[in-house]
Amino acid sequence: MNPIAPPDLSPKAIALEQGKSAPLTDVPLFVRYAGNPILSRENWPYPINSVFNAGAVRLTDGETVLLCRVEDRTGLSHLCVARSANGIDGWRIDPQPTLMASPREYPEEIWGIEDPRITYVPELEQYAIAYTSFARGGPGVSLALTRDFRSFERFGVIMPPEDKDAALLPRRINGYWAMIHRPVTSLGAHMWISFSPNLRHWGSHKIILEARRGGWWDANKIGLCSPPIETSKGWLIIYHGVRHTASGCIYRLGLALFDLDRPDVCLQRGDSWMFGPEAPYERGGDVSDVVFPCGQTIGSDGDTIYLYYGAADSCMAMATGSIGSLLAWLDSHSGPDRTTDGDSSERKKK
Repeated sequence: MNPIAPPDLSPKAIALEQGKSAPLTDVPLFVRYAGNPILSRENWPYPINSVFNAGAVRLTDGETVLLCRVEDRTGLSHLCVARSANGIDGWRIDPQPTLMASPREYPEEIWGIEDPRITYVPELEQYAIAYTSFARGGPGVSLALTRDFRSFERFGVIMPPEDKDAALLPRRINGYWAMIHRPVTSLGAHMWISFSPNLRHWGSHKIILEARRGGWWDANKIGLCSPPIETSKGWLIIYHGVRHTASGCIYRLGLALFDLDRPDVCLQRGDSWMFGPEAPYERGGDVSDVVFPCGQTIGSDGDTIYLYYGAADSCMAMATGSIGSLLAWLDSHSGPDRTTDGDSSERKKK
């Protein structure tokens, strides 16, 4: 099966497709695949409730691997691999769960394992999978390594509860491994970075991005979505923000850029969300009004992003975007410095 050609995501091309001219601000940064959802429980070879929040990677042979969060009919989750030659359809799903919770060896997994993020680490020649392990104390961050997505070296929990939304950076920073994660502390639900000499013991914890306050789209809590993308301008990060409304929470996506050599330093942060639940499969499901990506792959052109996201905690969907377009959007939407209260720095001085 031949890979599909990535769509032309330029503002001009989208405007022509819509039959009108469109300014940059009206052009979607991510275009949903017309055949969404790409995976649902009807595709699964064994009985499940839902499939969502998959980690993603493209192998050297061009095959796309999704490590899917699968919720069974007990309500607990495990991980299962789906493979596709083009990353769109023709998925080959493991006939049995690929990675199950193992509470006897890892008590922190007694209520399941969830939401994997995959990073290929050249130094190790392995894929690092940061995932959420769930137990009585709440969610924590666990880590595993694999070469083939069939056998796994499990490290157990590396960030204790309450913590989740974690991904490893692909290379050491000043000799140390770096991991972005989202603990919940007395300070709130913000994004942190921590460092380790050996992937097992972590320290030098620091907040790198705070949830805003008040009526902002990313007030209350934020968290990393898919693993950071290394660009010439910095680490490009897609993060989710949660807005509380009278009818429930809305999960939308925003952008931020961090320094390559000092990933604790935020260079730019978008002042609005750029992708949110709009399609029927995103608006309604087990948890309505949710788009939640845990992985992406980058096309052979080095620019096209294939973003894989859970929709309404019920199915898997895909959208395409452009690294260049995301960086350009940040340039025009990061604006003046903002505090967590949503006031400009100039107003705070008065």
